[in-house]
Amino acid sequence: MEAANPKRSVPLSQIIDDFKLETIYAPENINDILITHPDVFRPGLPLAGFFDYFDPARIQIIGRVESIYLSKLSPEQRLKSVGAFLEKKPVCIVITRNIEPFSELTELAKEYKVPVLRTSMSTSDFNSAVVSSLNVYLAPRVTRHGVLVEVYGSGLLILGDSGIGKSETAIELIKRGHRLIADDAVEISRVSEKTLVGRAPEIIKYYMELRGIGIIDVRRLFGMGAVKATEKIELVIKLEKWIEGKAYDRMGLDNEYHEILGINIPAITIPVHPGRNLAVILEIAAMNFRLKKSGYNTAEEFNKQLEQALNLPTDKK
Repeated sequence: MEAANPKRSVPLSQIIDDFKLETIYAPENINDILITHPDVFRPGLPLAGFFDYFDPARIQIIGRVESIYLSKLSPEQRLKSVGAFLEKKPVCIVITRNIEPFSELTELAKEYKVPVLRTSMSTSDFNSAVVSSLNVYLAPRVTRHGVLVEVYGSGLLILGDSGIGKSETAIELIKRGHRLIADDAVEISRVSEKTLVGRAPEIIKYYMELRGIGIIDVRRLFGMGAVKATEKIELVIKLEKWIEGKAYDRMGLDNEYHEILGINIPAITIPVHPGRNLAVILEIAAMNFRLKKSGYNTAEEFNKQLEQALNLPTDKK
């Protein structure tokens, strides 16, 4: 199962709550206003009359520089500058550093029904924080059928056919001290060009299904230390039924990847048959993955030693 989401949005009211923004002016429809763009904008040039490439869908941030510029204008010039800016109907304006807004700004904001908000944060701090938050809220997402667990600090996404043993393996890992993020359905967000983050849909968060037992609440059974809300996906584990005669990688020299949302994630295919302790195998996979990230590849090192041994000259008697 893979379901791609349409273009995402976040209510402006959510951003107000997250950053505890003071509302200087809010139109009646403020609860219906949606933020759809992950970037913000400082409207220094638009306030000076340059509107090429101006995007009203971005949150507009007015800081000290913009305020000083406006303070140097005459009341008539300021009215004209702010009016031309607000006529473009930006999604909202956030004033930083608790700067007192100009009367022209608040009056014209009411006329054009543009929300005006304020924060005590510095401009740069608010800029970086809100962009980071928007990138999470608006990140492209898919939902994958699988299990996401944290093993030795690495996020392992376990994939495989229904009934292959994903949940059973996950519960064994939880018993061994590792943590569950999501079972059955994993919501995956692309939060940067290189990073995927997984979480559980809210309705099934911290629940698991075990055939023959039913639904269990992992948080209540094993405690808060056994669960985690989100985790970066670093390794994909593909479980498949053992196929007699199939050539499986026995050295670990082959580099396998699994593509999700345009990002290639390192992957391992593990054949399943009775007698294999999958939880231990996944622990070893996580530890070996961390070793590779630190710069040491066991398979390559062993292969070098093997080649050197095979190329040694034989002693002549």
